[in-house]
Amino acid sequence: MKLIPFGQRSGFRVPQANIGGMRLPQDTGTAVALLRHAIDSGMRYIDTSRGYGDSEIKIGQALKDGYRQKVILSTKWSPWIMRIEESDNTSADCVRKRIEESMKRLDVDYLDYYQVWNIDSREHYGQAVAKGGMVDGIQKAISEKLVGHTGFTTHDKVENIIEYVKETDWCEIILFSCNILNLIYEKAIEAAHAKGIGIIIMNPVAGGLLGRDSSMLKALAKRVGAKTIPELAIRFLTSNPSVTTVISGISKMSDVDSTVAAVDRGHFTPAQMDLLRKILAEMHVADKVFCTGCRYCMPCSKEIDIPAIMKMIAQYRFWGFQEPARGGYRDLKSPKADACVQCGKCEEKCTQHLHIMDEMEYAIRNLASA
Repeated sequence: MKLIPFGQRSGFRVPQANIGGMRLPQDTGTAVALLRHAIDSGMRYIDTSRGYGDSEIKIGQALKDGYRQKVILSTKWSPWIMRIEESDNTSADCVRKRIEESMKRLDVDYLDYYQVWNIDSREHYGQAVAKGGMVDGIQKAISEKLVGHTGFTTHDKVENIIEYVKETDWCEIILFSCNILNLIYEKAIEAAHAKGIGIIIMNPVAGGLLGRDSSMLKALAKRVGAKTIPELAIRFLTSNPSVTTVISGISKMSDVDSTVAAVDRGHFTPAQMDLLRKILAEMHVADKVFCTGCRYCMPCSKEIDIPAIMKMIAQYRFWGFQEPARGGYRDLKSPKADACVQCGKCEEKCTQHLHIMDEMEYAIRNLASA
């Protein structure tokens, strides 16, 4: 895989497919072999977290024998996501403890990146950048050469992120969740890229959902010359000029090989991207108009999780994920559609004026079938 600039602020160059450390194999030896295979295959950037179980420890083992010098190593933490000690907070002193702890777990003497993990609200952003807060602590570690660079990950509102990137001169990379089923962050990604920030995409295959069969997406892949749905998903992202790289949560050798192969097939042409955007936009509009997930229909007197069932219907009807939708329906812990007594109260509250009672019948006919 060829290397491209990792944004305009760090000086690093990375391939367009890299390593996510959340889903490593349970066995340490297997995980080490997998990580080294990924690095040998050209992956360079490693994303992990203090909160990913023993991921840091396994990665530390994999980086022995000269492998540390081959990678760009990044980890992350925040107290609102994971408290290690009850006293954990957003102070510079606390993040310093967590940096040193991760370095010990990874068994390294420096980190290329240390990120603020999941800025998900204005409140948490404010805490991170406050005087004496997390960013100050990370920057002190940078000045002492324990850490090379910093950035953040996010699940915040698009409009908030666009405001953050206007003032985050300290931020060199941002990790977003984005895939062909969920494109809500595209405007924020574009805004951050325009500021020279490196853009990393997680969940490129929607946590594995895009590895499942869909007749609709399979036909779309064929139209643009992609061999598989995962290849379609990865190449759609890497063909976006605002996206630097994707990270895949690797758990087996084929995860590495298929991702590298997809990147090596190159970008879609502008005409292919226009076609994909047009068709995906139509599918998203149909999905979103169908049910926005606003939950105004709730609560249901029979405790049916109406939005959850409507989401499964959308997966089945609009995206062609029939078996995943049926599996999700089977696994529902709350009462299913057959508990509906057709009282109509949900329809009275629905902002989209959907025929929810009819949709519950649709779920019984299609999602409950074997």
